[in-house]
Amino acid sequence: MAELVAREEVRVSVKFHAFALQEEDDMEVSAPFPEERAEAPGAGFLTVYDKRLDFQSAGHTHEAALTAEVWGSEPSVPDGVRWEAQGEAEIFSTTGNLSIETMSGVDEGRVELGRPNTLWKVRAVCSGRAEAARLAAVDVPVGVERYLVQFWPAGT
Repeated sequence: MAELVAREEVRVSVKFHAFALQEEDDMEVSAPFPEERAEAPGAGFLTVYDKRLDFQSAGHTHEAALTAEVWGSEPSVPDGVRWEAQGEAEIFSTTGNLSIETMSGVDEGRVELGRPNTLWKVRAVCSGRAEAARLAAVDVPVGVERYLVQFWPAGT
Protein backbone atom coordinates (compact mmCIF):
# COMPACT_ATOMS: atom_id res chain seq x y z
CA MET A 1 0.00 0.00 0.00
CA ALA A 2 1.26 3.48 -0.91
CA GLU A 3 2.32 5.72 1.98
CA LEU A 4 1.68 9.47 1.96
CA VAL A 5 5.00 11.22 2.75
CA ALA A 6 3.95 14.89 2.54
CA ARG A 7 0.97 17.00 1.59
CA GLU A 8 0.78 20.75 1.06
CA GLU A 9 -1.85 23.16 -0.20
CA VAL A 10 -1.03 26.37 -2.04
CA ARG A 11 -2.90 29.01 -3.99
CA VAL A 12 -1.88 29.69 -7.57
CA SER A 13 -2.51 33.03 -9.29
CA VAL A 14 -3.54 31.85 -12.75
CA LYS A 15 -3.21 34.35 -15.58
CA PHE A 16 -3.84 33.73 -19.29
CA HIS A 17 -5.14 30.20 -18.57
CA ALA A 18 -1.76 28.85 -17.46
CA PHE A 19 0.73 28.06 -14.73
CA ALA A 20 3.63 25.64 -14.35
CA LEU A 21 5.59 23.59 -11.86
CA GLN A 22 9.27 23.60 -12.73
CA GLU A 23 12.62 22.72 -11.21
CA GLU A 24 13.36 25.41 -8.63
CA ASP A 25 16.89 25.95 -10.00
CA ASP A 26 15.79 27.60 -13.25
CA MET A 27 19.36 27.39 -14.58
CA GLU A 28 18.66 23.64 -14.91
CA VAL A 29 15.53 24.24 -17.02
CA SER A 30 16.26 24.43 -20.75
CA ALA A 31 13.15 26.54 -21.44
CA PRO A 32 11.81 28.24 -18.28
CA PHE A 33 8.07 28.99 -18.17
CA PRO A 34 6.45 30.42 -20.26
CA GLU A 35 8.97 29.80 -23.06
CA GLU A 36 7.77 27.40 -25.76
CA ARG A 37 4.37 27.21 -24.07
CA ALA A 38 1.69 25.53 -26.17
CA GLU A 39 -0.95 28.25 -26.58
CA ALA A 40 -3.00 26.74 -29.36
CA PRO A 41 -6.71 26.25 -28.69
CA GLY A 42 -7.22 22.78 -27.33
CA ALA A 43 -3.75 22.64 -25.78
CA GLY A 44 -3.55 19.74 -23.39
CA PHE A 45 -4.42 19.97 -19.71
CA LEU A 46 -0.85 18.88 -18.85
CA THR A 47 2.12 19.49 -21.14
CA VAL A 48 5.56 18.10 -20.30
CA TYR A 49 8.81 19.95 -20.95
CA ASP A 50 12.33 19.30 -19.68
CA LYS A 51 12.08 19.74 -15.87
CA ARG A 52 8.77 21.60 -16.27
CA LEU A 53 5.07 20.77 -16.22
CA ASP A 54 2.63 23.24 -17.80
CA PHE A 55 -1.01 23.27 -16.77
CA GLN A 56 -3.76 24.65 -19.00
CA SER A 57 -6.43 26.18 -16.77
CA ALA A 58 -10.08 26.61 -17.72
CA GLY A 59 -10.20 30.14 -16.30
CA HIS A 60 -8.36 33.13 -17.73
CA THR A 61 -7.58 34.98 -14.48
CA HIS A 62 -8.32 33.49 -11.07
CA GLU A 63 -6.83 31.90 -7.99
CA ALA A 64 -6.70 28.11 -8.17
CA ALA A 65 -6.24 25.73 -5.26
CA LEU A 66 -3.33 23.29 -5.68
CA THR A 67 -2.78 20.30 -3.42
CA ALA A 68 0.56 18.56 -3.88
CA GLU A 69 1.09 15.09 -2.43
CA VAL A 70 4.37 13.19 -2.25
CA TRP A 71 4.02 9.40 -1.96
CA GLY A 72 6.47 6.57 -1.34
CA SER A 73 5.01 4.59 -4.25
CA GLU A 74 2.16 4.96 -6.75
CA PRO A 75 -1.06 6.03 -5.01
CA SER A 76 -4.57 5.45 -6.28
CA VAL A 77 -6.65 8.22 -7.83
CA PRO A 78 -8.81 9.68 -5.05
CA ASP A 79 -12.50 8.76 -5.13
CA GLY A 80 -15.47 10.97 -4.40
CA VAL A 81 -14.63 13.89 -6.72
CA ARG A 82 -15.72 14.40 -10.31
CA TRP A 83 -12.37 15.00 -12.02
CA GLU A 84 -12.86 17.06 -15.18
CA ALA A 85 -9.30 16.66 -16.46
CA GLN A 86 -6.35 14.44 -15.73
CA GLY A 87 -2.87 13.74 -17.01
CA GLU A 88 0.29 11.79 -16.19
CA ALA A 89 3.92 12.71 -16.65
CA GLU A 90 7.47 12.41 -15.32
CA ILE A 91 9.70 15.21 -14.07
CA PHE A 92 13.32 15.16 -12.92
CA SER A 93 14.21 17.49 -10.05
CA THR A 94 17.81 18.25 -9.16
CA THR A 95 16.95 20.26 -6.03
CA GLY A 96 13.95 18.29 -4.79
CA ASN A 97 11.79 21.42 -5.07
CA LEU A 98 9.50 22.74 -7.77
CA SER A 99 8.65 26.42 -8.09
CA ILE A 100 5.17 27.54 -9.06
CA GLU A 101 5.46 29.71 -12.15
CA THR A 102 2.76 32.04 -13.46
CA MET A 103 2.60 34.36 -16.44
CA SER A 104 3.60 37.21 -14.12
CA GLY A 105 6.63 35.36 -12.70
CA VAL A 106 7.37 33.06 -9.78
CA ASP A 107 4.37 32.59 -7.48
CA GLU A 108 4.69 32.57 -3.70
CA GLY A 109 4.43 28.83 -3.14
CA ARG A 110 6.58 25.88 -4.01
CA VAL A 111 6.28 22.12 -3.95
CA GLU A 112 8.81 20.37 -1.72
CA LEU A 113 9.42 16.86 -3.01
CA GLY A 114 12.03 16.17 -0.35
CA ARG A 115 14.46 14.19 -2.47
CA PRO A 116 17.00 15.80 -4.85
CA ASN A 117 18.24 14.23 -8.08
CA THR A 118 15.14 12.11 -8.49
CA LEU A 119 12.89 11.22 -11.41
CA TRP A 120 9.28 11.56 -10.27
CA LYS A 121 6.11 10.07 -11.70
CA VAL A 122 3.27 12.57 -11.65
CA ARG A 123 -0.51 12.27 -11.77
CA ALA A 124 -2.55 15.47 -11.97
CA VAL A 125 -6.33 15.74 -11.71
CA CYS A 126 -8.56 18.80 -11.69
CA SER A 127 -12.12 19.68 -10.72
CA GLY A 128 -14.16 22.89 -10.97
CA ARG A 129 -13.02 23.70 -14.48
CA ALA A 130 -16.42 24.45 -16.00
CA GLU A 131 -17.38 26.67 -13.06
CA ALA A 132 -14.01 28.48 -13.12
CA ALA A 133 -14.40 29.20 -16.84
CA ARG A 134 -17.90 30.57 -16.28
CA LEU A 135 -16.98 32.71 -13.25
CA ALA A 136 -13.65 33.98 -14.63
CA ALA A 137 -15.56 35.58 -17.52
CA VAL A 138 -17.15 38.06 -15.08
CA ASP A 139 -15.02 38.01 -11.92
CA VAL A 140 -11.81 36.68 -10.35
CA PRO A 141 -12.90 33.49 -8.57
CA VAL A 142 -10.89 32.04 -5.69
CA GLY A 143 -10.45 28.30 -5.09
CA VAL A 144 -13.08 27.15 -7.60
CA GLU A 145 -10.67 25.27 -9.86
CA ARG A 146 -8.92 22.64 -7.73
CA TYR A 147 -5.80 20.69 -8.70
CA LEU A 148 -4.44 17.58 -7.03
CA VAL A 149 -0.92 16.68 -8.15
CA GLN A 150 0.54 13.40 -6.83
CA PHE A 151 4.28 12.63 -7.02
CA TRP A 152 6.09 9.34 -6.35
CA PRO A 153 9.62 8.19 -7.23
CA ALA A 154 9.86 6.46 -10.61
CA GLY A 155 10.71 2.79 -10.36
CA THR A 156 8.70 2.14 -7.19
